[in-house]
Amino acid sequence: MEVLINLGYLVAAVLFILGIKGMTSPKTAVRGNQMSSIGMLLAVIAALVDHNVVSFEYIVIGVLIGGSIGAFMAKKVAMTDMPEMVATLNGIGGGASLLVAAANYLESQKLAEMGKFAVSYDWSIAVILSILIGAVTLTGSFVAVGKLKGKIGDSNKVKLYKWIVKLCFVTLIAGAGYFAVESQLNSDYLILGLIVVCLILGVCLVMPIGGADMPVVVSLLNSYSGLAGAAAGFVLGNNGLIITGSLVGASGIILTSIMCKAMNRSLTNVLFGGSMAATAGVSKSENDAFYDGKVKYSSADELAMLLESAQKVVFVPGYGLAVAQAQHATRELANMLESNGTEVKYAIHPVAGRMPGHMNVLLAEAEVPYDQLVEMDTINPEFSQTDVAIVLGANDVVNPAASKDPASPIFGMPILDVHNAKTVVVVKRGLSPGFAGIPNELFIRENSLMVPGDAKKVLQDTIGALKDL
Repeated sequence: MEVLINLGYLVAAVLFILGIKGMTSPKTAVRGNQMSSIGMLLAVIAALVDHNVVSFEYIVIGVLIGGSIGAFMAKKVAMTDMPEMVATLNGIGGGASLLVAAANYLESQKLAEMGKFAVSYDWSIAVILSILIGAVTLTGSFVAVGKLKGKIGDSNKVKLYKWIVKLCFVTLIAGAGYFAVESQLNSDYLILGLIVVCLILGVCLVMPIGGADMPVVVSLLNSYSGLAGAAAGFVLGNNGLIITGSLVGASGIILTSIMCKAMNRSLTNVLFGGSMAATAGVSKSENDAFYDGKVKYSSADELAMLLESAQKVVFVPGYGLAVAQAQHATRELANMLESNGTEVKYAIHPVAGRMPGHMNVLLAEAEVPYDQLVEMDTINPEFSQTDVAIVLGANDVVNPAASKDPASPIFGMPILDVHNAKTVVVVKRGLSPGFAGIPNELFIRENSLMVPGDAKKVLQDTIGALKDL
């Protein structure tokens, strides 16, 4: 039986790896997700067979309740709220690891009294890591959700949070070291105290970080949840959980590194550098003065006339497209242009939106062909041959200051070079700055026009105007 159980974990691990590989491409993402789901089912079955389950009734009830909640959320959560959904799941995963490790600690006390359990350094370290990382992930993720929803603003008390973080770290090192070295099962108050400190640490680590960096934070917290799960696997002696947690932890760290590179920021700067907007220090009056009388406004009718004669059009989706749910209108307009012989592509920036792949998912929902979704490095050389580039709610990822202004807080950040297009049409509700908190030079360039308004409505009006031409 033990051989079959370990074989089940091995097959599950292979499916996890193949699933992650599949999700690196839009064409194979669905299949990759399915393979990962099958792998998780095998791992759960192996875990249930591996351990002596007291009552399957509670497990069945939990599966039904959890499955119902998951199905409801999958149907009801809008794509614009998907980053918050991911952050919430990260927090729940961290909380689960915390509870599993704490429950195992309490159970081990009873077994030790009966002479059926002997404390070891390995077990002590695994318990403390699972509890600590899980607690930090729990509260850190829910603070991230608040920031993504705009319920929690960027803090101006960065120094205070940094001091609290340092104090928490010192306390945790001392407490965790004592628990691991002493390997005691009568340290209930110590464990409870460490949990409280870690919950505070999770809040204080994320609070000073600006909203622009939340995608990186969510990715990092995803890695934390994996590491907490792996630690819980060592606590339980579950090989499947160890493998799964390690894969999530490693892939989360790799994704975090990729995103930091795309933003030209180090992870240290993201975590401890404070908000980019606060660093920029641009007031609303300064932002308004930057644009005063310099923006050339246009309309959907003029955009339609531009598009009628365009040979090549590139759509540049941003968070504004997601908020307006304009992906279907974008696809409809693209179909009209293609029927007139216009070449259409979509420029995808790695950190456009609120999470990696946000734009890809939205456009895939509208059945945009995968080969028209072009990554930044590939599309940038094509902008100089583009007749019209339509920016739909993007801001910082198309700001020329990233390549031209050494004093800008986003200087060095790789951007989409839309300013090189023959005509740039910016569809945006207003002139408010992006998460970086700085004005965008693109909006006042000679080759730029702005069509103010909701992206979906503007595109629908443009479609109507094209039909009338």
